[in-house]
Amino acid sequence: MEGIHHLALRVHDCDIAARFYGSNVGLHEMRRTTTESGELRAVWMRAGTTVLMLERSIRGTGAESGSGHVLVFPVDDLATAEQRLHASGVPVTDRTAATLYFEDPDGHRVGLSTYRFEFETS
Repeated sequence: MEGIHHLALRVHDCDIAARFYGSNVGLHEMRRTTTESGELRAVWMRAGTTVLMLERSIRGTGAESGSGHVLVFPVDDLATAEQRLHASGVPVTDRTAATLYFEDPDGHRVGLSTYRFEFETS
């Protein structure tokens, strides 16, 4: 197995979430899907070789809202990443030496990290 195929997050507003991940994380939109009535149902964003699916509803059971997970993206420079977040009005809620943490518009915990796993450097 190589990497993660996709990750789906339940979001309140797909447009707001897509703008957030595009502006603050640098993801690029791949696809939009709508319901039969024409409402936006999902926006898929490319995250390297993984797809982040921002969905109005997610199949299966689980909590009705929010997330207990963290979604972390790699960056080359924390100072630049923090400046981009600050310019967008996104507060950093926690940090380590290698990772900045913040929340998306739906309260999902998101991170930007310079930490490299051993398999990434070999």
